[in-house]
Amino acid sequence: MFKITNYLKEYKKESIIAPMFKMLEASFELFVPLVMAAIVDTGIRNQDKNYIIKMGVVLVLLGIIGLICSVTAQYFAAKAAVGFGKSVRKDLFAHINFFSYTELDQAGTSTLITRMTNDINQLQSGVNMFLRLFLRSPFIVVGAMIMAFTVDVQAALVFVVAIPLLSIVVFGIMLKSIPLYERVQKALDRVLLMTRENLAGARVIRAFCRQEDEKKNYYEGSDILMKQQMFVGKISAIMNPITYIIVNVAIIAIIWIGGEQVDMGILTQGEVIALVNYMSQILVELIKLANLIIILTKAAACYKRVDEVFNMSASVMEHPTGVDLEYSEEKVEFRDVTFTYQGAKEPALKNISFTAKRGQTIGIIGGTGCGKTTLVNLIPRFYDATEGEVVVDNVNVKEYSFHQLRDRIGVVPQKAVLFHGTIAENLRWGKEDATEEELERAVRIAQGNDVVTSKKNGMGEMILQGGKNLSGGQRQRLTIARALVREPEILILDDSASALDFATDAKLRSALKNETKNMTVFIVSQRAATIKQADRILVLEDGMMVGNGNHEELMKSCKVYQEIVKSQDDGYSKKSNPGQKEERTNRNNDKQEDGANSKMKNHSEKTENNGKRKGK
Repeated sequence: MFKITNYLKEYKKESIIAPMFKMLEASFELFVPLVMAAIVDTGIRNQDKNYIIKMGVVLVLLGIIGLICSVTAQYFAAKAAVGFGKSVRKDLFAHINFFSYTELDQAGTSTLITRMTNDINQLQSGVNMFLRLFLRSPFIVVGAMIMAFTVDVQAALVFVVAIPLLSIVVFGIMLKSIPLYERVQKALDRVLLMTRENLAGARVIRAFCRQEDEKKNYYEGSDILMKQQMFVGKISAIMNPITYIIVNVAIIAIIWIGGEQVDMGILTQGEVIALVNYMSQILVELIKLANLIIILTKAAACYKRVDEVFNMSASVMEHPTGVDLEYSEEKVEFRDVTFTYQGAKEPALKNISFTAKRGQTIGIIGGTGCGKTTLVNLIPRFYDATEGEVVVDNVNVKEYSFHQLRDRIGVVPQKAVLFHGTIAENLRWGKEDATEEELERAVRIAQGNDVVTSKKNGMGEMILQGGKNLSGGQRQRLTIARALVREPEILILDDSASALDFATDAKLRSALKNETKNMTVFIVSQRAATIKQADRILVLEDGMMVGNGNHEELMKSCKVYQEIVKSQDDGYSKKSNPGQKEERTNRNNDKQEDGANSKMKNHSEKTENNGKRKGK
């Protein structure tokens, strides 16, 4: 569970110094009304200028000391709050990085970003204000009431009535506001999600001319957020006028009672002024306390949201020690593996069993949504199998530490992701100390030489965030090169050549086969031609493996594979349609026959003409 106190332990000194100096400031502030009473009752009544000047100097000194205490307290409070925010953000980011794909799918990117930024900022602001005011404001309120009793008990009874009323108002509004602020944060999540989707999918939105629809949806979400913020803002805004009314009524009561006491000679004018000043101090501090409570109410809602993320435990747990690395000819093995996504009714994979040996190329093909990507995601433990075992080098993947397992695997995901930086920096994600020769070799195998050479700065060319200044094919080739730099034992290409033309795709497969002899390669593809030369092809349909063999074997035994190959041949090359082939053959024969007849006719005409010339 996320506890604020655990993070403030690191800033224990600052967390103690800040409120203590605020208490000192408040203590000096409580003496101000007494000094003012002395100036009125002694200096002004006796027209003693020296006494007035002397007390004025005391007021100035109290003000300077209070200012020094206030600045010191605010410095240490800010230092503690900023350090707290940094530590929470750091730990939350680290915690999120331990999530498997299951938790990331469940939480959602936009929500996690909101909680990493806005929610922690609100918490940081809450900690800052809490350290500055949580002792000062109650201390002033209670201290002013005690000081009022030292002046006059009867007049101080007004404080006894006013302060509980003010407390009921302040805490009642706070309890009402907390759930409303939680709703505001959820509405903010929705607006941020729409913003993120619109910015990321701007081209798609424009291509389908859906700008007006998206504007309408965004305005609706913004209106909901605005209405909720206004509603909770109105409730919070009630606090100030109600507290003003109560305090001003109390001041009127003090003046009324104090006036009668002055007439009777029980109180002096200066003491009445001191009582009014104490009530004014209480008013100011209660306003500060009200603002503090509003900030703390927002922080409490944000605390719950951040705590929810901290309470999400990773479904894929790392083995604490790992195992001694072994090497086996049977590189990857699936043993009756079934996998079901969280909340899904049906398994995404059912009873998958196969073995991939060292140096083999395994092709995986099937219809959309049949579980191809899910299957390869189980190898590096992005997800854990629901049933059965995934084995690498005769060891269950759950027995490895994450580094032991994933350092041996190179993954090229469906969506080519590149980061802001140079080409070389992106390639070295696979291996930080990779040499120029290793980078060039990986680029060459990935058929990316032309990508590098076409850039003015070569490997030093700057890539924009997400690789926006590269084409889809260029991004895919660089992501493949990035995976190859580390020279992994297992390479997973998850439909990562979809943007490549057939010639480049063929060269890539040839280079992988010739230059990565001992590497076990998994190729997920929609193209039959891409995986046709694989040592073994796995055919999936509705999460089940309906075919396992090489191309020739599957063309004889697997109906699903036959249909995939036939449909693609019909669509692209039309080589498998015997009627069309016969028609093309007949057309060619007709052309040849017409050509032969034409030649014979020309030859006859030439012979006839030659005979005529000879006769003449």
